[in-house]
Amino acid sequence: MSTELAIWDDLLQGEELSYLGSEPARDARTVPLPEDIPPGLQERLDAHGIDSVYSHQAETWEAAARGEHVVVTTGTASGKTLAFNLPVLAALTEEPKLRALYLYPTKALAQDQVRALGELNVKRVRPAIYDGDTESERRWQIRKWSNLILTNPDMLHLGVLPHHDRWGDVLSNLRYVVVDEAHVYRGVFGSHVGNVLRRLRRLARIYGAEPQFLLASATIANPGGLAGSLLGLDFTVIGDDGAPKAERTVAFWNPPLVDEELGLRGSALAETSKLMAELVSRGLRTLVFAKSRRAAELIHRFTAERLGDASALSPYRAGYTPAQRREIEQRLVAGELLGVSATNALELGIDVGLLDCVISVGFPGTVASLRQQWGRAGRREHGLAVLVAGEDALDQYFMREPETLLGRRVEAALLDHENPRVLDGHVAAAAFEAPLDEADADILGEAALRRAAEHPELKKTKAGYVWAGRDYPAGRFGLRSTSPDVFAVVEAETGSVLGTIERERAYSTVHEGAIYLHLGESYRVIALDLAARGALVEPFRGDYYTQVKKETTTAIEEALRAEPRLGLELSFGRVSVTEQVVAYQKKSIRDQSTLDLVALDLPQTTFDTEAVWYVPEPGQLAGLEHMPRLGLLGTLHAAEHAMIAILPLWAMCDRWDIGGLSTNLHFQTGRPTVFVYDGHSGGVGITERGFEAFDGWVEDTARMLEGCPCESGCPSCVQSPKCGNLNEPLDKAGALELLSRMLAA
Repeated sequence: MSTELAIWDDLLQGEELSYLGSEPARDARTVPLPEDIPPGLQERLDAHGIDSVYSHQAETWEAAARGEHVVVTTGTASGKTLAFNLPVLAALTEEPKLRALYLYPTKALAQDQVRALGELNVKRVRPAIYDGDTESERRWQIRKWSNLILTNPDMLHLGVLPHHDRWGDVLSNLRYVVVDEAHVYRGVFGSHVGNVLRRLRRLARIYGAEPQFLLASATIANPGGLAGSLLGLDFTVIGDDGAPKAERTVAFWNPPLVDEELGLRGSALAETSKLMAELVSRGLRTLVFAKSRRAAELIHRFTAERLGDASALSPYRAGYTPAQRREIEQRLVAGELLGVSATNALELGIDVGLLDCVISVGFPGTVASLRQQWGRAGRREHGLAVLVAGEDALDQYFMREPETLLGRRVEAALLDHENPRVLDGHVAAAAFEAPLDEADADILGEAALRRAAEHPELKKTKAGYVWAGRDYPAGRFGLRSTSPDVFAVVEAETGSVLGTIERERAYSTVHEGAIYLHLGESYRVIALDLAARGALVEPFRGDYYTQVKKETTTAIEEALRAEPRLGLELSFGRVSVTEQVVAYQKKSIRDQSTLDLVALDLPQTTFDTEAVWYVPEPGQLAGLEHMPRLGLLGTLHAAEHAMIAILPLWAMCDRWDIGGLSTNLHFQTGRPTVFVYDGHSGGVGITERGFEAFDGWVEDTARMLEGCPCESGCPSCVQSPKCGNLNEPLDKAGALELLSRMLAA
């Protein structure tokens, strides 16, 4: 595709280009279709021209035939769907009374899969979607006749398991459970889903079934570990990708500096629309990944303005109807659309056909996610993948050190299904579903039985622990939070609930006057009712955002692990974090300047979580109090912020999942101390991963600070979105000196 290379080659030059390289092509490794595929399935595969499979698809077939639980972890568009479909469809073709359950994290993915199954049209296989959109009158029909049911973890948690008496035939004949996009199930969400899947295993066993689990995941560092954490089973990992891969050009694009002293750069959205307009005008099918609905819509608008014609362009985001999404996908596959700006709704396994170019607007938070996005560029022919940098720390770090990103392994996905704040609700839900006894420990875990004995609403009987309440406990909590104590965010004019927020985060995000983002749209909070636990919001079209100013204290509750590392004592354990929001700033979207400071009177909040903390030795701090700029506190604060910015590279999380505190005299240690803590109540393993990878974490942080050309406190290295005191002094030079001394030790 040398002519197309020339088409984009002249665009990839100038001061904005931070890196230009390529990834080599790879040939497919195929084998003939397995000989023992049932004739009915063989016939349909022949009709679709499928006469061979990739090597990893064949390995999955063989492992499933041996009765093993399998996790397939290969690249984007590598055929993971066919890998798990083959054993399932074969089983249902031969024994249509068997049942299979497919779990997807989004409704759109289930719609995409059921369409693909309908096109394959295998005899005796009857797929159907069972989710919140399924009409009531169809639900009993699906339970009765469908032998391949597609749903999501939320519906399984709320609509299936608590009402298992209606699902007896499905559960007693459950042969396969497929969990697609398994890498999504990490952190709090993954911890909840792990418990939901264990409750499913338990009920299936009660009904006499032991289903086989087939998981599919993007490439992550710990596919077997993640699968085991989700289900408590041993898994065979299929990770040797036999699918072909086209050559791919990779470019890093950094918007030009507009204020060299402050390190401020031009708009990433404007630069993206410029690139997108050029690529589309040359007939190249281009997909842009933005981090929010609003960004996706703005890129679409800016690109249309540049081209003067929007007929070949479309945004794609949450909020569209399934029919609208399908139309966009079909137009993209057919070549009618050349440019689509999307949120990460298209990052998952929805098939949008063959694309020439993918642009990622800002590092999406994990290497795994970035690779998932880039994997859509040039599946069969030479493709182009571009990372357009924003101003935050990781983006600018990678612009200076591209090999740090390109050579980095994908992250490990972390969850903790035994987190008490997550586990307790599921223990109650399980006791509601069937009495809990010691025999359940091998599925639910020993911790579940210990929590059951302490649960105030469970009653011990001869049959085991049973639910003593009047409602059903699964309805009390969702799968996205560790806290049952939540505030509802309500749109004032329509009365619709936009979302919920845990109490410990509500004061920071939905205080009166706050600008609240929901699926990329902006709303202004007009009232916060603490008694009713609700926030009223109205649409907002202004050109500023809000940022709170907080006072925070951290108390060590228990040190669980402590080791000498990098010449100092490093600890990991349980802490309690107390925060009070005292004011908020209105800040200009255009240049981040402070427009106003508004005082607030809100109560303190305290939550328990996990943290890693370190106490530098006197020799490592010597002279830092006399640094020419800001002294010891500014040094510690900058080190904390920079380490928060880098931790997502070591733990598969978002920076908003992490908080921190630094002090030049902690009341318990009696010395200068730096804390980094999980931002979710109870913790979900993020900072424990930081403890384990501390040396590499510090080294990466020092490299980021060393390479940043800006002055102290710049947004490209030490500012952190989790910090509520962005006006406090931050001494980048002092932080670099401290971290360098630690590494030298």
